Amino acid sequence: MNNKLALFEEKQIRKTWENNKWYFSIEDVVYALTNSKDPKQYINKLRQRDEYLSQGWVQIVHTLKMDTNGGKQKINCADTEGILRIIQSIPSPKAEPFKRWLAKVGSERIEEINNPELAMDRMKQIYEKKGYSKSWIEQRERGITTRHNLTDEWKERGATIGRDYAILTNEIYRSGFGLSAKEYKDIKGIHESQNLRDSMTNIELALTNLGEATAVEFHKKNNSQGFKELKKDITKAGNVLNKAKQEIENELERPVVTTENYIDLTQKKDLLNTK
Repeated sequence: MNNKLALFEEKQIRKTWENNKWYFSIEDVVYALTNSKDPKQYINKLRQRDEYLSQGWVQIVHTLKMDTNGGKQKINCADTEGILRIIQSIPSPKAEPFKRWLAKVGSERIEEINNPELAMDRMKQIYEKKGYSKSWIEQRERGITTRHNLTDEWKERGATIGRDYAILTNEIYRSGFGLSAKEYKDIKGIHESQNLRDSMTNIELALTNLGEATAVEFHKKNNSQGFKELKKDITKAGNVLNKAKQEIENELERPVVTTENYIDLTQKKDLLNTK
């Protein structure tokens, strides 16, 4: 993950990872879209023109330490949602593509609320454009359904959204694959902000789905309530996953988890086909 935001590749946008989110320098974004010689002054005028932006400024802006020419300094930053809100108020031709994109996304979200199947269709299209095979996409789709069933069980049985979910998910990886989520991502060579399952191979996805589907059944059988009981079920489900993983590895005579992620494998196949 480099230092640039893909939307503004011609100009560097400083960013930092905090609280499981990317935060971007507001001044850098404003400069990239306006070429203002004094971004701070431009931001002040922007707030004067947009009363509602000014009122919500405290909620949007977070002061975080970032690298500058003078070393680490505190910089006004915003997450993706905050940056897009600021862009809405910038009267610049460069901001227009983002405004049109926001309108398009808003329209699509309303359509998806009325017809949820559209969301799944668009998800498939996105994965296809990234080079994923149909079999992988089907596996991923099943995994999403299984994951939703599992988190529904957690919610009904007293787990707290956020911290508890993260710990329970991490336990599936730890007991099933022998790796924490972070260690797994390190092996795949992806940033902690990226979705681990999008880097998994078909076998890894299938095993993860097995572990989570098994956990759902254990929760129901034991009528587990509260974090401690849920975690016991998760560990047992992870052990089931681990046994299946070992049998597969014995037959394949190689590890299931490798440093290569799915996109790497797809790109190598494409390269071989062009030779």
